[in-house]
Amino acid sequence: MSGSEGSAYAGDVSVRIAWDALATQPTAVLVDVRSKAEWVLVGVPVLSSIGKAPVLVAWNDFGTGQVIPDFIDRLSAALNERGVGQDASLFFLCRSGNRSRHAAIAATVAGYAECFNLEHGFEGHLDSTQHRGTPGSWKAEGLPWEQS
Repeated sequence: MSGSEGSAYAGDVSVRIAWDALATQPTAVLVDVRSKAEWVLVGVPVLSSIGKAPVLVAWNDFGTGQVIPDFIDRLSAALNERGVGQDASLFFLCRSGNRSRHAAIAATVAGYAECFNLEHGFEGHLDSTQHRGTPGSWKAEGLPWEQS
């Protein structure tokens, strides 16, 4: 796990590294920053086999694409509700790794010490046929997820 963009956040990691950390670090948390529509229509990571559940806090508004101004307040409230301190490892996930990188940077600026971005996200980038499923993404790596 290496930092990038200077010390803006702890760095990009693979979904496998994140899964291993979530499974072995009692205080590690997966933060899914996609929209409610994505959680419902595309699916969410399932962490029940390791005794956890993801924190769902949207980074931006699905309709407008605008960053939600109180993202950090909502993230902090969700983490506080679970008793998660600012020293816990936080693994941020979005569709392809772009929004989650911004969220990891924002959380780092807000005082969270270990904020990582899942580099290929839940589905990954579009391929040459305009489909998602990038190798290295949560779904493509066969990590547990469910769709409602």
